[in-house]
Amino acid sequence: MDPLPNTAPPRSWWKRAFSLWTDWVPVRTLQRRHRARVREHLLTLNERDRYLRFGYAASDEQILAYAQRLNFDTDEVLGIFNRRLTLVAVAHLAYAPEPQRPGQPAMAEFGVSVLATARGKGLGARLFQCAALHARNRGIDTLFIHALSENAPMLRIARKAGARVERDGGESEAWLRLPLDSVGSHVDEALERHAAEMDFQLKQHLHSVHVLKTTLVKAADWLRRHLRANP
Repeated sequence: MDPLPNTAPPRSWWKRAFSLWTDWVPVRTLQRRHRARVREHLLTLNERDRYLRFGYAASDEQILAYAQRLNFDTDEVLGIFNRRLTLVAVAHLAYAPEPQRPGQPAMAEFGVSVLATARGKGLGARLFQCAALHARNRGIDTLFIHALSENAPMLRIARKAGARVERDGGESEAWLRLPLDSVGSHVDEALERHAAEMDFQLKQHLHSVHVLKTTLVKAADWLRRHLRANP
């Protein structure tokens, strides 16, 4: 007996597009003008998060020094903003001028931090994916991660991406071999940059509208109370 035909209506293209848009997490390339936002993000991390991110419980002074040393010309800093324009996740992709290991090609080192309120949403993995694409398009052969062995989320992201992880006591190192860049990979990066910029501009506009609305409501409330007090 032939199976019954599928009578369910096909999912419309706009529903598929909406689903793709809502599942997509925009990653923005940060510039010098974002240094204060990066600094604020890192200072928000608690002691445990700082320990996992830097390998030691970095003090405020050490974080301020790190943020000030960030070189937005030679390295790449990637960020994810929420609807309130708070930088909830940051990745630092450091390009070494020389190979980290003798006889090996130069690698890009990846480090990431995600605010506690934004965890469990795959933001770290999303930043890792974008960082790998950016490094690949710059001719980098290997993405390198140095992390504490107890930093399970970071090592899980690396392993899932296919990285080779080696553990040495309390520290671990991971290497992810990257494919050669292609026309497609460069187009993907350009589209990512353009879409992320559009997303940020939209969030900025909506945030401004929200601030204006809140200001008008407060002003109207003040005027109403003033008129009641002075009939």
